Amino acid sequence: MTNLPSPKLVLFSLLCLALSISRSRAISQTPAQLDINLYAGLNITGVVGRVYSIEYVNDLTQTNNAIPWRCLEFLQLPASPYLWNDKSSPARGQRFYRATEFAAPTNMVFIPPSTFMMGSPTNEVDRSDNPDDEGPQIAVIISRGFWMGKYEVTQREYLAVMGSNPSYFQGNIRGTDLNRPVETLSWYTATNYCSQLTLQERFAGRIPTDSVYRLPTEAEWEYACRAWTSTRFSYGDDPGYTNLTDYAWYIDNSAGKTHPVGQKLPNPWGLYDMHGNVWEWCHDYWNGSSYIEGIALDPIGPSGQSNPRTARGGLGSRSAYRFILYGDGAAGSSSDIGFRVVLSAGQP
Repeated sequence: MTNLPSPKLVLFSLLCLALSISRSRAISQTPAQLDINLYAGLNITGVVGRVYSIEYVNDLTQTNNAIPWRCLEFLQLPASPYLWNDKSSPARGQRFYRATEFAAPTNMVFIPPSTFMMGSPTNEVDRSDNPDDEGPQIAVIISRGFWMGKYEVTQREYLAVMGSNPSYFQGNIRGTDLNRPVETLSWYTATNYCSQLTLQERFAGRIPTDSVYRLPTEAEWEYACRAWTSTRFSYGDDPGYTNLTDYAWYIDNSAGKTHPVGQKLPNPWGLYDMHGNVWEWCHDYWNGSSYIEGIALDPIGPSGQSNPRTARGGLGSRSAYRFILYGDGAAGSSSDIGFRVVLSAGQP
């Protein structure tokens, strides 16, 4: 006698219905296939190492009308086929999934998920005198990959989106140099740029719905800066700062001004100016206390608008160094503060 599945199992199977669509520019498009799975997820067949946008809808009949596919995650395919599970799926309802190959945005680097030690050890050379600034070291899990600007946002990029250039250091002996990082802008101005860039790129169809350009969190910034290193700088400890000039513009070699992005050596992940040129705004507030001990999952810092903001990476700073802007620092501006952007699935 054949055992029939229970009504509950059939219902669960239907609720976890997954639409699998994989596209590649290197091969012909794979025909859409409809599978019934006993899990909320997707079996992806594609090109190993390439990045895919994992997207979903709740109603498959409406995707050509008012309801768009929504981005859940950017995934660098580790194997093919690869079983991906939706860690955010609701307990009830249904989702249809697809994976589409995502072309790398101009001048952006994909940062894969992993874990790292955030902050500096107590014996690190030139560690901040205030132990709350860089410690205690904590284990941080970055659970999802994201794209990060290869360079600090330039004056040319800012001008193209916002129509103005607030920078103090705009020129040289040959005139305006728009490849310098944009600066003399507040945290609010930087976040407004991110919002406008998101709208522009969505309208042009270059990024999926529910993906956003934004400032990196402190954890994302330090993780990307370190690039799987644990030394003072992403290129080594360099206790005497003898190699810093190869990687950063800072007080001793900058002549007191900003310089065009990308002129120094990059870190192991291909990110430039992570240790110098301008300071870079981060998403986080700072609550005036140390890191919370233990293991942190995608930390975003404390909430509330009464706290100062943080910036990273300027003036030859170490990977763990934090620049805390007190008072009206978040609303004010300075000629040595700029930013770089990340592109992620949803808000931090």
